[in-house]
Amino acid sequence: MAKTPVQPYLDLADWRRRVGDLYRISGPDALARFRHARDALFRTHPQSPLNEEARTRFKGLRYFDHDPTYRIRLRVEPAEAGDPLEIDTGGEDGVIIYRRAGRLRFRLGGQDCQLTIFSLVGYGGGLFLPFRDATSGHETYGGGRYLFDTVKNTDGLALELTAGSPDITIDFNFAYNPSCVYDARWACPLAPRENWLPVPVRAGEKLYP
Repeated sequence: MAKTPVQPYLDLADWRRRVGDLYRISGPDALARFRHARDALFRTHPQSPLNEEARTRFKGLRYFDHDPTYRIRLRVEPAEAGDPLEIDTGGEDGVIIYRRAGRLRFRLGGQDCQLTIFSLVGYGGGLFLPFRDATSGHETYGGGRYLFDTVKNTDGLALELTAGSPDITIDFNFAYNPSCVYDARWACPLAPRENWLPVPVRAGEKLYP
């Protein structure tokens, strides 16, 4: 009976650990250091979303300039649970089931906005926030971007929270593309309609060339 290669699993664990380390960078130049280190991971790591050929010609990801107005302090409101939300990844993972964990209400660009935070059913209670906005499809990926996914360690700088308090800080300057943007072998859950923002969010990662 054939044995399953173990190295890809070890590499994936290392990738997630290194990504988590990026989100723990601190200091006034944290965003610049974060982006530089993220480019290095994309260029060199065997679990990079880029395939081997793309890594050899990779010149870096494209980002909007830092804008402090996209860093927002707000309170997480309870969300009506409703029926579990099924999000199709379009790939081998099939349909992933989420529950609504909380609601965010805020103003951006002079308009009222809201987003739902989701929790993946049966996956340790991690928090996931995908979104689309008015830049999707031309300046940014048409399927939307992610703000954070705590299961995959992509949250520390994008989501600041304190145990026991419903008040959090989110920072769209750390919004990033799902892996399916970089290579067709990846499949990703995309933002549901309730997380489509009516305003442009010109912060975070731009459309990959």
